[in-house]
Amino acid sequence: MHEETVYDALTAAHGDDARWAFGTGFDDPLAGVDTTVPEGVHPADLGAYCLMLGDDALVLSQRLTEWVTRGPELEEEVALANIGLDLLGQARLLLARAASVGALGRSRGRATASIPDEDALAYFRDPDEFRCTGLVAAPGGDFGRTVVRLLVASTWRLALFVRLRDSRDPVLAAVAAKGVAELTYHREHAARWVLRLGDGTPRSHRRAQAGADGVWPLLADAFTATDVERRLTSAGVAVHPGELRQEVEGVLVHVLEQATLAVPPWPEDTAPSGREGQQGPELVALLRTLQSLAREHPAGTW
Repeated sequence: MHEETVYDALTAAHGDDARWAFGTGFDDPLAGVDTTVPEGVHPADLGAYCLMLGDDALVLSQRLTEWVTRGPELEEEVALANIGLDLLGQARLLLARAASVGALGRSRGRATASIPDEDALAYFRDPDEFRCTGLVAAPGGDFGRTVVRLLVASTWRLALFVRLRDSRDPVLAAVAAKGVAELTYHREHAARWVLRLGDGTPRSHRRAQAGADGVWPLLADAFTATDVERRLTSAGVAVHPGELRQEVEGVLVHVLEQATLAVPPWPEDTAPSGREGQQGPELVALLRTLQSLAREHPAGTW
């Protein structure tokens, strides 16, 4: 019989399993991967580090999806959605790795037993349990600020992932190896837009400059290491964020100068408050949207 809608067709194709929708009914994302914790590494440190990187990806992905139906052109809406999906894939693997070493904590108690571990971490943690930076948590603002933020975040993350390919943790190394190609595209896409806006009309130039001026202060804690990062760097698992500074600054200065934009003053280094769970109201509002459906229907399948 011919199905009336694509949803009918999907349900028919999956037989009695109604969990065909994205987010449910998937296999363990780490199946077949060596999840042994490297010798000399405390599982709690590894879990905390994976939460940092996974939360950055999850929150920035959510920020980018806010542009679907709001972009300057249809093609750009698709591009930002695809970049968001890349980051969501990274987040899923990193949160699953965090859960595999015991990072679920209170979130499992708030969830149901049928929810995958990575979903429990994404949807059932409170804001003070998130470990993302202010760079990704801040609202996107207009399109100029959004693409500048994407340029900065992808440049920072790409420099990190290039180095994480040599991590002693096999999961981190595998995620980084795959992520380098994705992040290279993200950075190039954002750079093209910054060049287009900065070296475009007087109005686009002003908007791009305002975006840069608004995003640069968010770098205040980007190169400051937490105690967890210091310990894991010594163990050959993580990368000290201070090692990234010269490369990141060099790329960003080059792009802004080519876009005829003034490079804003670099902010004074501050303590990595977001990494320590000190989140602002902007993340609270974002998580209210991100988590609302899962929390209202914790046992739901779609």
